[in-house]
Amino acid sequence: MGVSFPDSRERGVEFSLGELTGAVGDSVTVLPLVVALGALTDASLAHVLLGFGVFQVVWGLRYGLPVSVEPMKALVGLAIAGTLTYGELVAAGLLAGGVLLVAGYAGLVGRVRAAVGRPVVRGVQLGVALLLARAGLDLAVADPVVAAAGLGVALLAALADRRLAALAVLVAGTAVALRAGTPTVSGPTVSVLPAGDPVLTRGTLSGLAAQLAMTVGNAAVATSLLLEDLYGADVSADELSRSMGVTNLLAVPFGGAPMCHGSGGLAGKHAFGARTGGANVLLGLGYAGAALVAGLWVGFPTAILGVLLLVVSVGLGRVALGDVAGPDRGLVLGVGVLSLLASVGVAFVAGAGAWWLLDRTRNG
Repeated sequence: MGVSFPDSRERGVEFSLGELTGAVGDSVTVLPLVVALGALTDASLAHVLLGFGVFQVVWGLRYGLPVSVEPMKALVGLAIAGTLTYGELVAAGLLAGGVLLVAGYAGLVGRVRAAVGRPVVRGVQLGVALLLARAGLDLAVADPVVAAAGLGVALLAALADRRLAALAVLVAGTAVALRAGTPTVSGPTVSVLPAGDPVLTRGTLSGLAAQLAMTVGNAAVATSLLLEDLYGADVSADELSRSMGVTNLLAVPFGGAPMCHGSGGLAGKHAFGARTGGANVLLGLGYAGAALVAGLWVGFPTAILGVLLLVVSVGLGRVALGDVAGPDRGLVLGVGVLSLLASVGVAFVAGAGAWWLLDRTRNG
């Protein structure tokens, strides 16, 4: 039996076994990227985890629904792959927050989504997946024996449920890291820009453009539709845009990673049993607890981290190619490959132009 509390939307915030398992379902996709970000960039893992903890709770209570709070996968993926520096990541996160807040209040999200086709968004996702795969291979080949062991763990977990593969590799790497000793309990200090200042470059802007395309399509429009489908909730894409804007403007200056909502995380929570914002509260407390022992992952083996990135890239690539066919799939592949060979920003602009021509031909 759950314990429920009313909120402003007359929805319950329940604490039950379903909410707990739902929280785990969301963490399956978040934790691998977060740990990789802390291990491979200048980001403070403690601050990043605490940011996720705070805003899981904030939006769970605000909406009374198990809305997902995820990393902005394009920006975080590019930082992990070494395409963006940490300073560029910070700048892009702040700019994304401002743009999303203004767009949400102006009611622009729906209109922007119509101008950028789904194949372009999926192509950006595929490009990020390919960049993560390349970074993962570079790490894995440094110690092929350890990498092979990590891959074996992933394959065994995937036999039970492919969604558990990345989490299983994360647990295996953490177990190895624990052999170095029990981590000291220490909370992150409250300070402005604890890991570095924002840096505005051409790379910042190209990464921002790619991320906004993904955010509008997946984190705003698709999440709004899924909330209605799964929970019968009327939460507009513009409202979600505003909440993402607030999240980034408040979290990034204090060391948080760029964050967004996401239909994938929402679907994961629902599949594992979450029905209210209680899942967010439980997950937020879990992230906050993890922030206290962030040093646990300092000794995470880089070869296993490489396998982790490969598993994450496979999942992201599967999503990118999962709902497109025909000429649209060719556009997805083109944008993805061009992202790998040139840059995500160049690929996004080229893909948007190609989509405009394709759409005009179809409707001409």
